Amino acid sequence: MTSNSSESDEPDRRARETDGALIWHEGDMPYSPVFGDFFYSQAGGRSEAAHVFIGGNDLVERFAAGGDLTIGELGFGTGLNFAETWRQWKSLAPAGARLSFQSFELLPLARDAIGRALAAWPELDAERMALASAWPDEPSGRVRIDFGRVELVVHCGAAIDRLRDVKFSADAWFLDGFSPARNPEMWSAELMAEMARHTAPGGTFATYSAAGWVRRNLQAAGFAVSKVAGHAGKRDMSRGVLGSS
Repeated sequence: MTSNSSESDEPDRRARETDGALIWHEGDMPYSPVFGDFFYSQAGGRSEAAHVFIGGNDLVERFAAGGDLTIGELGFGTGLNFAETWRQWKSLAPAGARLSFQSFELLPLARDAIGRALAAWPELDAERMALASAWPDEPSGRVRIDFGRVELVVHCGAAIDRLRDVKFSADAWFLDGFSPARNPEMWSAELMAEMARHTAPGGTFATYSAAGWVRRNLQAAGFAVSKVAGHAGKRDMSRGVLGSS
């Protein structure tokens, strides 16, 4: 249960080396041998995070409006979405605003793997160093890191089980599990319904996936779902609002 953005990309088989739960391909692209998929789009992970998750949830405007905001995420992966969200939030949020980022991850990566993956973007150096230095040696259970006005909580384990055990209400969701075809449990009707129960009235979601059965599961959970242009030439992605007609 980690980040990905291509539902059909085939992996570059010229893998260079392995590092625990992932394989590093040419260009330092992290790839999951468990799910047979890359952790993020080969067309650009940081730009994808900005387009799909921040743009898809209208977060630039919501950050600038201030106040407290809670983001939920299915699939922490390398921490890329969190790092890019934190970077943009810092530049936009007024004094007094607070951000809580609640993420769910089945197979949390090691500190070195997170640091190596995020090093691909110099723009994220500050966030990368802060996250890597605070990340536990053996992440498990509930990992909570206090970054001042920003709180990161990573719930380690199967998302459906962990989500049932926690109490928070997200204003926005990043649905970023591996490809639905390769990790269907992360997109199940049961999990989408549980996610909806942890969403504030009028809360939103965004995902790179436009798979029909994923959209139907989200609609059944109570979201009004629409398709919009995807990242880097991908025709469609999905976004939606809870309880909107």
